[in-house]
Amino acid sequence: MTRRTEWSGSPVEPGGDSESGYRAAEPEAGAGARPDRRSRGGAGSGSGFGEGAGRRARSGTRSSGSPSSSRAEKGEPRDPVEQARNICLRLLTGTPRTRKQLADALRKREIPDEAAEEVLARFVDVGLIDDAAFAGAWVESRHHGRGLARRALVRELRTKGVDSAVIDEAVGQLDPDQEEETARELVARKLRSTRGLDRDKRLRRLAGMLARKGYGEGMALRVVRQALEEEEGEDTEGLDEPF
Repeated sequence: MTRRTEWSGSPVEPGGDSESGYRAAEPEAGAGARPDRRSRGGAGSGSGFGEGAGRRARSGTRSSGSPSSSRAEKGEPRDPVEQARNICLRLLTGTPRTRKQLADALRKREIPDEAAEEVLARFVDVGLIDDAAFAGAWVESRHHGRGLARRALVRELRTKGVDSAVIDEAVGQLDPDQEEETARELVARKLRSTRGLDRDKRLRRLAGMLARKGYGEGMALRVVRQALEEEEGEDTEGLDEPF
């Protein structure tokens, strides 16, 4: 018996049971008739129905979704204050950050300024954002870990948005004698790799290494000359200055 096709009275929602927008009646018992696959296309391939069209329609629906709907699908809150709070907490997990770093991250995620400011101010109040503590820990770590001097540390903290007064206080921890001692240790570790070079090249290479780490010209030259004389027995009289 010929299969009947009944069109549903209302459009099928995306993701429903029917892809093509129709409901097919079951064949009568005993008829043994196979459904006519061509009937799935409705009025033909140009009608916009059928499995391929259904897939395209669903794909179009997904791709045209707004960023807010995408965030909702992922379970993110719609409230911008709550979004800002979650972003900041994720960024602070295991890694201290400055207020400016967090503000830049919120701006990049298109969080409204008012919501961002509310969350950042709250985080400062409860101590989750502390630029002074961040700067102090940064100076301690980068000086002892990388041998950086004051000038290099100041440059790095400025790029992270730390206030100048806070930076001055943080780098003030470094004792000048400690800074020079660190410079001597850096030169001592580098001396062996410069052996075989003439005195001028050794002086330039070692002093240049210290300069890149933020040491001043006077200290760098003094430390390198002393190392070449005491450790290597070099006569540094008449050596060209590297700067």
